Amino acid sequence: MIEFYSETDFQLSKQDEIRRWIENVIADRKFSLGELCYNFLDDEGLLKINLEYLNHDTYTDIISFDYTMGNEIHGEIFISIDRVLENAKEYNVSFEDELHRVMIHGVLHYCGLRDKTTEEESEMRNAENNALLQRDFV
Repeated sequence: MIEFYSETDFQLSKQDEIRRWIENVIADRKFSLGELCYNFLDDEGLLKINLEYLNHDTYTDIISFDYTMGNEIHGEIFISIDRVLENAKEYNVSFEDELHRVMIHGVLHYCGLRDKTTEEESEMRNAENNALLQRDFV
């Protein structure tokens, strides 16, 4: 089950299509879907979580809490809509593309991908790009 919540004025469009897309990406990576919850916040809301749970005093686009059990994906993903908007402008991509990239980034972490080294970062980018190409609703 995938749920979407917003603590801002932002409302995610195409929720059913996005659910199917995420489910397909998870299945392609040989995992199954348990419970996945997306929370959309502003910068200040995500900064509060970053400080409280990670002791990081920085803005970020995503924080994910992984509760995956074996090959069954479970987790909570918190996304700053402010950061996604800013990053979309900085990287000259659409807001929707950047949002979907961030959304699938968290899921890919749950599937075992990391991004701490240059090699891991490259693998993560490739996986994100491949996932974005799988969307049939854009």
